[in-house]
Amino acid sequence: MAKAAVLKSAAEIEIMAEANRIVAGALAMLRERIKPGVSTAQLDAWAEEYARGRGGVPAFKGYRGFPGSLCVSVNEQVVHGIPSPKVTLREGDIVSIDFGVKWQGFYGDAAITVPVGEVSSRVRELLLVTQESLERAIAQVQVGKRINDISRAVQDYVEEQGFSVVRQFVGHGIGSQLHEPPEIPNYVRSNGSPRLVAGMVLAIEPMVNMGTADVKILSDGWTVITTDRKFSAHFEHSVAVTDNGPRVLSTL
Repeated sequence: MAKAAVLKSAAEIEIMAEANRIVAGALAMLRERIKPGVSTAQLDAWAEEYARGRGGVPAFKGYRGFPGSLCVSVNEQVVHGIPSPKVTLREGDIVSIDFGVKWQGFYGDAAITVPVGEVSSRVRELLLVTQESLERAIAQVQVGKRINDISRAVQDYVEEQGFSVVRQFVGHGIGSQLHEPPEIPNYVRSNGSPRLVAGMVLAIEPMVNMGTADVKILSDGWTVITTDRKFSAHFEHSVAVTDNGPRVLSTL
């Protein structure tokens, strides 16, 4: 039987909102600094400096041995790219930056994908479709709906646009633990789907590929890439389920 979601009090959600504001601020700062010639290690250093300067602790650094503060995934890399001084951004790349922060015992988590200079029209479409699929998923965050309603909103829209959703990695609940139940897949599962109740906080994160949905993990044990080496995009928000609808926490 799947584990039940951990419900948060109003006070705990306010703490999570602050953790997520730090995340959102870091991502906004990084977006402005992404340009050709910047290394992924530099992005990592900026993100850590930003979080620690505001009293937050980078959540990913050391998590199950991950070496960076930031997951930085370039082009065909889907998620969990390791920052490196040897990886320098080039014109026409896209870069997914996924950042988590712990603040007063609770986590924030969000991700964006950013074009580096000019990219092709199809790649720009990939970014727009992925971001729109996240918005459509968030609109489903209503008391009484099910996780499958979120999953269906992503899958239906993405596949209608000719892209594919990653199945091997999924979104998750979040709170005093970085990863909590329930899982939030970007495709509809045929088995049981939990119903949404007020107090849940969900990290919803569509991962969308230009080609095949198939992915694999590189020999570094972390970096996930598309098997056909076509580009992939990733957007994520942490969202609280409330009696008044979705509350996106990872905003400024």
